[in-house]
Amino acid sequence: MIAINIKNTAYVNGLQPSLKIVYMKMKKILLLFIILIFGLKNYAQELKCVIQVATPQIEGSDKKIYETLQTSIYEFMNSHKWTNYAFTVDEKIECSILITISERVSTDEFKATIQIQSRRPVYKTSYNTTIFNYLDKDFQFKYIESQSLDFDENAFTTNLTSVLGFYAYIMIGLDFDSFSLYGGSPFYEKAQTIVNNAQNTSESGWKAFESQKNRYWLVENLLNKTYSGVRDGIYNYSRKGMDVMSDNMETGRASVLTALESWQKVYKEKPGLFILTLIMNAKVDELVNIFSQAAPMDKTKAVNILNLIDPANANKYKQILK
Repeated sequence: MIAINIKNTAYVNGLQPSLKIVYMKMKKILLLFIILIFGLKNYAQELKCVIQVATPQIEGSDKKIYETLQTSIYEFMNSHKWTNYAFTVDEKIECSILITISERVSTDEFKATIQIQSRRPVYKTSYNTTIFNYLDKDFQFKYIESQSLDFDENAFTTNLTSVLGFYAYIMIGLDFDSFSLYGGSPFYEKAQTIVNNAQNTSESGWKAFESQKNRYWLVENLLNKTYSGVRDGIYNYSRKGMDVMSDNMETGRASVLTALESWQKVYKEKPGLFILTLIMNAKVDELVNIFSQAAPMDKTKAVNILNLIDPANANKYKQILK
């Protein structure tokens, strides 16, 4: 009986007290491990980027290098941690990059164009609005099959990763601007650092004197306070406009009109401003849809502004008045 009493008091659930303490600690560690793994699965990098490398003008059977390049860029864009923010899977910025190689200059050097597009979800809808859509023709880079894509935002490593990193920060900055006023500034500053670090390279697209429409001027326009109305418009258009339309179409449309007025002021300050041209090219069809059902006075006002700031698409804006 004594032995039985000792057993009943010295063992709890079949374990000695000291072993039970160890067991409970192990359970806690296991639980924390499960929580950590679950969290990692639900928090991810910032970009959800589709990558395509096309070679319509390249002859020959050596296509493996382009497949490897596409995979390497995909992993680079989607695995690199671009910010200090924790993004959920649903918060990832949807974007796409199309690299069209026109010439293989040498074994490891290529001439190409790169088209970058990013989208943003509209609140309470399944619709994605295009934020950025640009074809960059100043793109020449070196790549050896299966090489790692090294990147340092504070130093110029290769033209390939510098261009990719630059556009990653531009897309993230525009996305942040669309959710909070001037929220994209830290990312434009990172993009500008990449531009500054590329000033001594021989590759084109980085320098002010080369063109009024290149990477240098793209980020300059976004950070130049003289043109802050561009970013005012991005916020009013997206957060106060598109995101509100599912609850109140008229209120949302009025905010889009406010955005157009901001862009009109910028246009009068600097006609043909590069970043404003890019925004209008991304929004033209959407603007036609937004104002086609507006009140007559709003239609007229919108078309007058649009014809001024985006004369290249004037024929499309005529549809609003029908």
